[in-house]
Amino acid sequence: MMRAPDLAHCKEAIRHGSLSFHAASRLLPAAVRDPALVLYAFCRIADDAVDLNDEKPQAVLSLRDRLDLIYQSRPRNTPVDRAFAAVIEAHDMPRALPDALLEGLAWDAMDRRYATLSDLRAYSSRVASAVGAMMCVLMGVRDADALARACDLGVAMQLTNIARDVGEDARERRMYLPTEWLDEAGIDEAAFFADPLPDPRIRNMVKRLLLEADRLYYRSEPGIALLPFSARPGIFAARHIYAGIGGAVRRNGHDTISYRAHTYRAQKLGWLGVSMIRSAITAVMPRSAVMYAPPLDETRYLVEAAARATRPRGIWGEGRSGNLIAALAQLEAQDRGNLEEPRINAM
Repeated sequence: MMRAPDLAHCKEAIRHGSLSFHAASRLLPAAVRDPALVLYAFCRIADDAVDLNDEKPQAVLSLRDRLDLIYQSRPRNTPVDRAFAAVIEAHDMPRALPDALLEGLAWDAMDRRYATLSDLRAYSSRVASAVGAMMCVLMGVRDADALARACDLGVAMQLTNIARDVGEDARERRMYLPTEWLDEAGIDEAAFFADPLPDPRIRNMVKRLLLEADRLYYRSEPGIALLPFSARPGIFAARHIYAGIGGAVRRNGHDTISYRAHTYRAQKLGWLGVSMIRSAITAVMPRSAVMYAPPLDETRYLVEAAARATRPRGIWGEGRSGNLIAALAQLEAQDRGNLEEPRINAM
């Protein structure tokens, strides 16, 4: 059983830390909203633990240990860990899903670059689509078509985030734009980090990311009709609010270096209203053929993991666990190297 104070702590964390999701969550039924807020609270602390930590490899390894304890029903004595353990147990959450999120954070800790748009979708599947698949599990949805469309929505949202944050990332010496795009445009990463400017070539890359995000927003929509009716307004709201961020980027001429796009309270309220209307329409509209499109190659593993009705055995689960273990082993080696470096220099 989830303790009321733990849930209250998670709600407060999301109210301050994730405004877009907090707004969309208002339209979710309580049975879904409460565990979803816990899920997002855990994702938020996981992201912050890596993003705001100078010792990123160690931060990811610590998260791995926390997740191990959660799946052993022995969570750390913190509100978020206790609440997330209760959600995992109550909804029989496949370990492969939070493991995928952890793998994406490990890639961040390794300062990984993405050569192609497909590589960027693979990253987005881990840090965003995994959350979409977990949301489906919280709703009791294990249908493969619904999961595929939820994963489409996750990738679309993450591409929107990346497009919005190009300038902020550059100032932190992070790069998510596909490196082959930079090469084709003749842009040197080091020079761009040294003096990030809203070059027309960079703006064009932002535009390309948003075009791919739009394609996936539209592809995701038919899957919302496969969700419980009471949950549809909240998911439509999330779709419209995040797409609205892309709209703000367009109004700034795709310049996300001089400006950080944001949306306004009145806009969010409008999108919440639209989401209610669109949800009602799903009850009478025929199903689209897009609903049954196969999952993206980059998200197929999530669909297969979440569509299973039973929890994988063992701490690490089944299937793709070897990829995560390899990434964590690389982080451990990197972390040991960082610890040994001062001794080497002193010789």
